[in-house]
Amino acid sequence: MSDDESMDETPEVDEQDLNFGDELPVLPIRNAVLFPGAVAPFDVGREKSVALVEDIDGVSQPVIAIFAQRDPATDDPTQADLYPVGVAARVLKALKHSSGNYSLILQGLVRIRLEGMPQDDPFLRARISRLDEPKDEDVETEALAMSLRDIAKQVIQLMPELPREAGSLIDSIQEPGQLADLVAANLDAPVDDKAQLLETIEIKERIRKVLRLLTRQLEILKMRERINSQIKEEMGKNQREYVLRQQLKAIKEELGEEDGDAGDLDVLDERITKANLPREAEEVARKQLKRLRSMQVGSAEYTVVRTYIDWILDIPWSKATTDNLDIASVRQVLDEDHSGLEKVKKRIVEFLAVRKLKKDKKGPILCLIGPPGVGKTSLGRSVARALGRKFVRISLGGVHDEAAIRGHRRTYVGALPGQVIQGMKKAGTINPVFMLDEIDKIGHDFRGDPAAALLEVLDPEQNDTFADHYLEIPYDLSKVMFFATANVGDTIPPPLRDRMEIIEIPGYTRREKLDIATDHLIPKQLDEHGIKPDQMTFERESIETVIDSYTREAGVRNLERKLASVIRGVAVKVAEGDAGPYTIANEDDVRLYLGAQRYTSEVAERTSETGVATGLAWTAVGGEILFIEATRMHGTGKLQLTGQLGDVMKESAQAALSWVRTRAEALKIPKDFLEKHDIHIHIPAGAMPKDGPSAGVTMMTALVSLLADICVRHDVAMTGEITLRGRVLPVGGVKEKVLAAHRAGIKRVILPERNIADLEEVPQEIKDELEFIGVSHMTEVLKLALEEPDKLDLPAIELEEDERSGAKHAKSPAPPP
Repeated sequence: MSDDESMDETPEVDEQDLNFGDELPVLPIRNAVLFPGAVAPFDVGREKSVALVEDIDGVSQPVIAIFAQRDPATDDPTQADLYPVGVAARVLKALKHSSGNYSLILQGLVRIRLEGMPQDDPFLRARISRLDEPKDEDVETEALAMSLRDIAKQVIQLMPELPREAGSLIDSIQEPGQLADLVAANLDAPVDDKAQLLETIEIKERIRKVLRLLTRQLEILKMRERINSQIKEEMGKNQREYVLRQQLKAIKEELGEEDGDAGDLDVLDERITKANLPREAEEVARKQLKRLRSMQVGSAEYTVVRTYIDWILDIPWSKATTDNLDIASVRQVLDEDHSGLEKVKKRIVEFLAVRKLKKDKKGPILCLIGPPGVGKTSLGRSVARALGRKFVRISLGGVHDEAAIRGHRRTYVGALPGQVIQGMKKAGTINPVFMLDEIDKIGHDFRGDPAAALLEVLDPEQNDTFADHYLEIPYDLSKVMFFATANVGDTIPPPLRDRMEIIEIPGYTRREKLDIATDHLIPKQLDEHGIKPDQMTFERESIETVIDSYTREAGVRNLERKLASVIRGVAVKVAEGDAGPYTIANEDDVRLYLGAQRYTSEVAERTSETGVATGLAWTAVGGEILFIEATRMHGTGKLQLTGQLGDVMKESAQAALSWVRTRAEALKIPKDFLEKHDIHIHIPAGAMPKDGPSAGVTMMTALVSLLADICVRHDVAMTGEITLRGRVLPVGGVKEKVLAAHRAGIKRVILPERNIADLEEVPQEIKDELEFIGVSHMTEVLKLALEEPDKLDLPAIELEEDERSGAKHAKSPAPPP
C-alpha cells in the first residue's frame, strides 16, 4: 500500500482487548472457514470488501472479523447471510493488484460471535463478543486428543501430496483445542460442517465432531488405496500403456502440442457428420466412435474398430453419377468401341430410354454368354463410358468361398468386406457398372457356395438391403447396373441363372473380324508398339489371310496376337534404322512374319473317300466343324466308338446303325453286312470330350456312305438329332454352327426343318454366301449330302414311312414303338 494513504478511522485492536460490545470491521468470505491459529490467503474483490481493506491501510497488523457466508452466490451479504460464529483475524499482509483487487494473508486469533451489524456502508462493521475456550484438560480430553493425533497421522500417510512436516506439526501441538482447530482447518469437508465445528466451543464435543469427519475421510482414503492396489494388480501391459498415454496426452496439452489421435477422432466425427449416411449406418458409426474414444490406441481392438469406421465412411451411400441420357450419343460410343453385338447394344438403349422416362428405375442385371474373345468384358467398360458411370470389375473364376462375396465377420483376425462392397468402395458411387466376370466358373466347397451368396446380390427385389457380414448394415445395390459374363450357361446354377437376363453373344463373322481388325485392333497395336500409322499399313487381303489361315476362333483374341506379331517384326526393322513405310499387302508378306499357315481347309481332303461326313458342333469357344469317320473290318458284328464320346453321342451312333440295318435293302446294303464285319466310328480330335445328339444325322450319313460305297459331298455340313424312324429333330447353337461352317468354306448346310427359324440371328452376309436346306427325314439328308444318291432306293424308304404314319411327308416325328 502507498504511504500517503491515512487509516486513522479504525484504531489498532489487540485480541486481549476484545470484550463484549466491541466492534470490528467485517470481511465476509465464501466457500471457506477460517479457524483460530490458522494462516490462509484470501482474494478480495467485492466493493465493500475493497473499501474495508483500504480503510485499514496504514494500520500495523489490523484485526478484522471474518465470518463465512451461508450462500456463496450472495454478493452483498447481511447479518442473516453470515454464520453467527466467526473468528477475529489479524491481517498479516495485503497486496494490491493492478485490477484494484487485493490479496490478503490472514491469521485466525480467537472465536467471536456476531451480536449485531450497526454499519453496512461503505463496509460492514459488527458488534462482536469473544468466545474463550474453557479449560477442560482431563483424562478423557487427553485420550480424545491422542486418538485425533493418531488418525490425523494415518490420513497424512495416505495423502502423499501433503508435506512431510505435517506429521511433526501435529506432534508439536499439545493443546487439545488447538489440535482440533488445526485438523478441522485442513479437513476436506463442506463449509456447513466446518462452520459447526467453529461454533462448537466445548473441546470434547469439538474433538468428537472432528474425529467423526476425520475417520470418514480416513475410510475413504483407505478404500481408495485398496482400489488402487487392486487396479495395479490387475493392470497388465495394455493398461499401463493406457495410463502412460493419458499422461503423455496431458503433457502434450500442457505444452500446447496437438494430440494426433484425438485429432484423428475429431476428423472421423466430422466425416460422419458430412457423409450423409443412412440413419442406421450413422447410428452404428457414432456408437463405434464412442467406443473408440474410450480405448487405448495401441490395443488390437482399437485398430479393428478404427478400420470398421473407415470402411463405413469410405463406401458410397448417396453419391451417384449423372447418367448420359442422350440416346444418340450412347449409340455412337457403343458403336465406336465394338462392332456387332447388336443385342446388347439394343438392351442398353432400352434401359436408357426407360431410365429417361422413369427416374427411379432399378439397374438391369444382364448375363452375357459367349465364347472367349468376343468382347464381353470390354463391353461392360464401354457401357460405363457411354452412360458416364464408373466401372468396376471383379473376377469370380475359381472363387469357392462364400466370404469372398459376403465378407468375413469382424470377429476374425484380418476380416474384410466381400468383393462386392470392396468394388463399391473402389467405384466411389452407388450406381456404377459392375462387371462379374467368369460367373460360370465359380466353385464351392465346405466353406460355402459363392453362387448362393450371389442370389441376393443379383435379385432386384432383395439387393436394396444387401447384408455384408463385415458391415452388418443393409447396403443398397439396386442402382447398380450388373453385367455378368460366362462362356457357357449350363454350369450356372438354375436359381442364379433365373435372376439374370441372358444375352447370348455368338462368335464374329469373317467380315466382322475384318472390320474389328481394321478399326480397332491394328490402330491399338500400332500405338502400343510405337509405330506411327504412316509407317505401316495392312491391306485387306493380308488381314483376311491372317483370319483364315492363322486363326480359327469365335472371338478375336488370337487375331490380335497374330497382328501384334506382324507389327513386332516391323518394329524390329524400324528400331534397326529402316523407318519404312511398310505395307503388308498379301499372303507372302504375312508368311514372312508369321511363318507357314496353321490352318487349311480339310473338308475336301476328308471327304474324298467314303465313310467320312462333315458335321457341325457347338462348343464353349464357339461353333466347330466335326468330321465323322466310319470304317469296317472283318469281325463279329461289333460297333466300336472312339474319340472321347459322351453317352448321348454313343446312343446316337447306336440309333443310326439300327436305322441303317432296318433299311438295308432299300439302301442297297447286304442284310448280313454286320455278321462278318465290325463297324468303327471315330471322331477326330480325340483329346477333346464330345457329347450331345446333334451329330446323329452326320453319323448316319457316314454309315450309309461307308456301307453303300458312295462319297459325301465335300461342301456339305449337317447337324440334327435322329430317331429310330429316321426323323430329324431340332438342335441348339444354330448360329454358332453356321458361322463355323462359313469359316470352314462349306457351301451347303443341312438343318432340321424346325431350326430354319433360328437363321434370323445369322448375319445376312453369311446367309447370302451359304445355302440352307431344312429337312425332316433322313432320306432328305441322303439326297442332299451324297454325291450319287440315285444308287439308293430312297423312294421305297419314303413310301414305307408314309404307309406307317398314314400321312405323306409327316411334319412331326411319331413316338417310337
